[in-house]
Amino acid sequence: MKQVLLKQGGVVVEEVPAPRAEKGTVLVRVGYSCISVGTEMSGVRATSAPLWKRALQKPSDVKKVLDRLLSNGLSETSELVRRKLQTAYPIGYSASGKVIAVGEGVEDICVGARVACAGSQAAHHAEVIAVPRNLVVEVPDNIEMDKASTVTLGAIALQGVRRAKPTLGETFIVLGLGIIGQLTQQILQANGVHVIGVDLDADRVRRACDNGLKHGCSDAGHEMINAAYRLSNGYGADGAIITAATSSSELLANAFKSCRRKGRVVLVGDVGMDIDREDIYAKELDFLISTSYGPGRYDRLYEEKGMEYPLPYVRWTENRNMSAFLDLIADGRVSLDNLVSERCELQKAPDAYESLQSGTKRPLSILLTYDERERELRHSVSIGSRKALRRDTVHVAVVGAGGFATSTLMPIMRGNSDFQISAVVTRQGYTATNVARQFDVPEASTDFSAVLRNPQIDAVVIATRHDLHGEMVLAALKAGKHVMVEKPLCLTEKEADAIENYFAVGGQKENVLMVGFNRRFSPFVATIHKELIDRTSPMIINYRVNAGFIPREHWVHGSEGGGRNIGEACHFYDLFTALTGSEVRSVTAQSIVPKTRHYCRTDNFCMAATFADGSVANLTYTSLGDSSHPKERMTIFAEGRVIDLEDFRTLHGTGTKFSPLTTRKMEKGHREEIAAFGKAVLNGIDWPIPMWQQLQATRIALNVQSQIVSKNEGVI
Repeated sequence: MKQVLLKQGGVVVEEVPAPRAEKGTVLVRVGYSCISVGTEMSGVRATSAPLWKRALQKPSDVKKVLDRLLSNGLSETSELVRRKLQTAYPIGYSASGKVIAVGEGVEDICVGARVACAGSQAAHHAEVIAVPRNLVVEVPDNIEMDKASTVTLGAIALQGVRRAKPTLGETFIVLGLGIIGQLTQQILQANGVHVIGVDLDADRVRRACDNGLKHGCSDAGHEMINAAYRLSNGYGADGAIITAATSSSELLANAFKSCRRKGRVVLVGDVGMDIDREDIYAKELDFLISTSYGPGRYDRLYEEKGMEYPLPYVRWTENRNMSAFLDLIADGRVSLDNLVSERCELQKAPDAYESLQSGTKRPLSILLTYDERERELRHSVSIGSRKALRRDTVHVAVVGAGGFATSTLMPIMRGNSDFQISAVVTRQGYTATNVARQFDVPEASTDFSAVLRNPQIDAVVIATRHDLHGEMVLAALKAGKHVMVEKPLCLTEKEADAIENYFAVGGQKENVLMVGFNRRFSPFVATIHKELIDRTSPMIINYRVNAGFIPREHWVHGSEGGGRNIGEACHFYDLFTALTGSEVRSVTAQSIVPKTRHYCRTDNFCMAATFADGSVANLTYTSLGDSSHPKERMTIFAEGRVIDLEDFRTLHGTGTKFSPLTTRKMEKGHREEIAAFGKAVLNGIDWPIPMWQQLQATRIALNVQSQIVSKNEGVI
């Protein structure tokens, strides 16, 4: 399918794999999408700015690059920055079309329904979009679909009005008569409010007057302030809604000056916010921010997971705002007849954006039009030249292309002659296309099952979010593929049993399965193994992880991640297993009970394990510490020796035979891990990690999780 993308300061239309209807989503064939001139052009201008200027605007990003430079060196950091600059980004957040499929759990929208869609994460300028259910509303029969495509802009305007809480007969100023300002003034009129519309562009003021505005003004200074007092019996406006965009703070100051005592000012647009106390203090003004489409915006549980806010307590959500706006159109209380300035075919979208950048016209909005004919969806596309297949390499499909896969796994595989990356599979087609181009991969796809059916793919590397690991591993094994899956292997005992049973009842044992427990492959751990190879007595292993704080709402704490114990601490359970080479005999765990919900209970715990060889291993895992302190430290006590490993950068020993080791960057074993997987697949040798050890690390994590959850009343 074709999609509009923002790439290196320009706009392009590219062929990308079509999305699939996943759980909780609606798949829509787009008929129209609305270009929000102000919002989208600010994004275009931002990406076209020189690199130095963009760096000055985001100093936090510069710090991240410098930190990466110190930890990973110039070559890797330069490559990361290069790929970042080459990335193409989707644009668009308001569209309409027909439903062609619904995902699991969506029961109130049917295939064939006419719908309007919102969301910068989903409602893109693309032929087909997969949109979470709470960002989709059905379109009333008496509304044309082109008008319905403005639903997001309407919801933004409506939410700004709701924040202002106008009452019948009040006087309000609307500053900025772009498309959102135009809709705002009409909605205020529908509420029985006297409106003063302000814009420097006289044509925009005229259009607003054509839609019922009684008082227009082309000056946002003294003329506007005087009009506010003149038209309100000298009291001043009851409120102002700012829908303009400017870096100056003068507009905000003049809005304050226009309002009566105890008035309210609502900011919808993007303006300078240097506030003079004198402008608001004496009048005791209320200054409010309106967050986009309404309650639910920027809440992943609402937007992505479909959690509803109960209507008796949250009357208007972003979804209800979308429906209410369409009702205003249907009832004739909002008109779009003179607000849609131009229409443009999808293929000519770059010309439309170019005219917006270089032209003198200031259209309120532009609609992109789409060919809605039924066509077969392509979930895989070829990218660039296709390399000749070599028989002496492992042909890999990378499934999931997030930060870790693209910054660590794929660069290592690309530099290893044992691998050819033949396909990239992600949920979003544009992401698959981006990554495929950056790594010279011949195929981009959104269809995991198609990769499994491809006989030219030898192995899959699974780097998705954790909740997909178990089922994907089993599906890949059953399809005859070798599997390398990032930790964890799975999130439940049932999934672990299913994987174990697959091999127990005759699964293809020649297919390698390896979890990404990289630390056991670190050169530092190899040195420790060599040092302890002659031990005859048990040892004590103390491991401390200063894990760093992750907010409660982050996905790693939820159903997708399974929590940090299962998702990360499994690394250390595997390392204990690797160092002892022994079966675990007992596991005990205890977590703290924080006095505040700021900290999660299941990422602050201690565990202890005993092994069949008599060794004891302890883990302290916490998010309570300071991030400037080293993250990981392991101390081993064994037969008159003490071994200290810190952050996989330094290794020291007392009573040991090896010399101290120090590396400039962390050596956590990723390169050695991937090399071991490739050799095992190509040469048919033993698995790099025995099956029982992979399952043991997984089950220790599940055991610990059970204990720290049950001891804390099941609350995570």
